[in-house]
Amino acid sequence: MYAAIDATMIDRQRLYRDGYALLQRAVPAEWLDELRDTFDAGVIPSDRWPVPRGADWRHSQLDLDPKVQAVCRLPSLLAVVGALIGERFFLAQVEGREPLAGGGQQGLHRDFSADRPGDTVNALVFFDDYGPDNGATRLVPGTHRSAPDAPSPDLADESGSVQLAGHAGDILVFDADLLHAGSLNHSGARRRSLLIGYFAEHRYASHLATAHLRNIHMDTSERFDP
Repeated sequence: MYAAIDATMIDRQRLYRDGYALLQRAVPAEWLDELRDTFDAGVIPSDRWPVPRGADWRHSQLDLDPKVQAVCRLPSLLAVVGALIGERFFLAQVEGREPLAGGGQQGLHRDFSADRPGDTVNALVFFDDYGPDNGATRLVPGTHRSAPDAPSPDLADESGSVQLAGHAGDILVFDADLLHAGSLNHSGARRRSLLIGYFAEHRYASHLATAHLRNIHMDTSERFDP
């Protein structure tokens, strides 16, 4: 069973142990139709991004949209991000992603912290119901921190992975070092989402140096306190 928490509470002990939390229906239901329309209007072919994206995914440029920006600043979301990062942080990027029918399969991987463990946190905001049939995320709880002498994980070993399932409006928040992956969209049903990145403040200079490669248009100067 995955760790699900109410949007008004943070189970810090579980969060630090597992490396992720699922905020159930954290996005107001009345926002979802507008967010889906924004996603669809912002789709850019994979080969037209500064760095080409995977052809089995649909990618949407939407980081200037006010409602998207409001989602990125939902208090419940920022509270969990702040608890994971543990210091001042900023909203670094947000884009839309959706696995196409027959696509989306990924191997377990880490997105990796940059300078210290915990300085990078990701969030996936689901605009559609999600589960095993339409490519929902799977992850391995507790793999964001390893003992210094621990061997490298076997990325082909899926025995500890958890397949998520839930509803439109849910938000998955996770440490970038947590093993995770997208799954195959067997059914072809829509699974639109936001992928949001939050970085500790000390990462700002390096973030600016690569922002153009990630097609970031929004202002990233705002700071948030944990």
